[in-house]
Amino acid sequence: MTSRSFASTPGSPPPGTLCSLFLGAVDRFGDAPALQWFTGRGDELDSLSYDEVLERARAVAGGLAALGLDRGDRVAILSENRPGWAIADYGCLLGGFVDVPVYSTLIASQVAYILGDAGVKVVFASSPEQVSKALEAAEEAGLDLTVVAFEPGAPESRRVVGWDDLLARGREFLSASPAAAFRSRALETTPADLATVLYTSGTTGPPKGVMLTHGNLYSNVWACSDVLDVGADDVTLSFLPLSHVLQRMVDYLLLTSGCTIAYARDIRNVAEDLKVVRPTVAVSVPRLYEKVYNKVQETGGVRARLVAWATSVAEQWADAVLEGGPGGAMLKASHALADRLVYRKIRAGVGGRLRWFVSGGAPLEPDIARFFFAVGLPILEGYGLTETSPVTNVNPPDAIRIGTVGPPVPGTEVRIAEDGEILVRGPQVMKGYYKNPEATAEVVDAEGWFRTGDVGELTAEGYLRITDRKKDIIVTAGGKNIAPQPIENRLKTNRFVEQVVMVGDKRKFPALLLVPAFDVLEAWARGQGVPSGDRRALLEDPAVQAHMEREVREHLGELSSFETPKKIALLDREFTIEDGTLTPSLKVRRRVVQDELRSVIDRFYDEANAHRSVFTGW
Repeated sequence: MTSRSFASTPGSPPPGTLCSLFLGAVDRFGDAPALQWFTGRGDELDSLSYDEVLERARAVAGGLAALGLDRGDRVAILSENRPGWAIADYGCLLGGFVDVPVYSTLIASQVAYILGDAGVKVVFASSPEQVSKALEAAEEAGLDLTVVAFEPGAPESRRVVGWDDLLARGREFLSASPAAAFRSRALETTPADLATVLYTSGTTGPPKGVMLTHGNLYSNVWACSDVLDVGADDVTLSFLPLSHVLQRMVDYLLLTSGCTIAYARDIRNVAEDLKVVRPTVAVSVPRLYEKVYNKVQETGGVRARLVAWATSVAEQWADAVLEGGPGGAMLKASHALADRLVYRKIRAGVGGRLRWFVSGGAPLEPDIARFFFAVGLPILEGYGLTETSPVTNVNPPDAIRIGTVGPPVPGTEVRIAEDGEILVRGPQVMKGYYKNPEATAEVVDAEGWFRTGDVGELTAEGYLRITDRKKDIIVTAGGKNIAPQPIENRLKTNRFVEQVVMVGDKRKFPALLLVPAFDVLEAWARGQGVPSGDRRALLEDPAVQAHMEREVREHLGELSSFETPKKIALLDREFTIEDGTLTPSLKVRRRVVQDELRSVIDRFYDEANAHRSVFTGW
């Protein structure tokens, strides 16, 4: 196989399974707190110890066996993050059942496809609404399955079993068998055994089921534990969907390292929950960091000048330290002053104890990474895909290289193909796509190299830099190639910008679909005497349009002419998971957005609009 560059990190994981990882953690940490959750009474948290999690997971495994399931049968989990999610997952792993996570935001027809394709026999569902959705999806898929309801109040049906009822059945089923026998059977699981099937978001067709084995996930936990220092004194807030492999694998790593996992009340409550839980480590996608950064930049009045100065100091200080030196005496003094006046308040806003964040799922704008680093909240940017369990690369805490996703994790090889595509080989690469050998063969070759679909390059140190998704590259009608993500990410650091998507493939020039940060824009408008009650009317105001166009032009001033967006559409509502324009992991579904806004995009290139540069839409 030809390639332009190659990087690998020494080390290979010993054989192991998620069962051995979990049981080993229980042996080490026993009565220490493992899982925490908000009780619903203010900020009160309750918890389960490692021993208690094992007892419930064992009861889940027994309960599923009592329902007639055999090893290898598929069990879905349709739920938001909560202790029951993790306990159901560990119960499936220990009992030899294959679990199938399902995003709670999917509609019934999407759930039906997954349940039917996977041949699911039992569904764990969180709320009464999710139970009803599971029953509707089962009927649509023609499946006579059982739904286990985490919460009371589920619809009455012969097919619905309560969580406590399942646990009771499981305890009774296992009562005649000693705990040692259950443990022995769980440890008979092999690294080659299938652990889970995760369905991709399906932006270019029906979702594909990614088969990950115990060995795939175990090796990724092992490799990441070699890079990330986590121990029994650590606490984390788990808020990315556990249905996504990033949060799930990280939670395996944290729990088996002795870290206490607290579940957020809701992803919309993360800002408040961070202050209550006060985590020491956490994982997120770039959207959280963008929101925190822009919230800081939104400051008005006299304090705006202070924040602008502190941001400038942060960039200078981060560059100096990351290049190997502390900077001059003046810079150190400025950084210390900025810390007292600005940075420490930001740290307090996320609990005051964070040692590091991990970022994955999408590229992180380097300016945001520099700012967080200088504030004392280093972000360890990483990279991976569902098909790679997921992590292939991550920045080590003691050798961060901003603008990269780090070197390969131990045991992993990375190559850059002649066309720039990133290729990965290692023990974390999936077993294949479920019931789809043709699709598997398209992305994994005979030598085990996985085609990621991303474009990137390797630095002289072996750090990987992501350029863009291969399929997202815009090729203009004039043949110019444009990588949209770096341009979009650059704009997201502007306090007036909430979301942005670049378009222009096979068109004469690139253009932008832009959702303003309405709180900031409305405040600006009031200061200018512009009415701000109605969003559509606000965006149609000439002064607002001129202001937004100016903000975009100034923020992208260093782009070449062919990369610079020529026109902008200001949208009066956000892209959301609910309307299908965002994936559950908060990535934009570009094809869906372009289909939804086709008429707006066409107006960019209509000769009748040749002299217009700003439009409103949606």
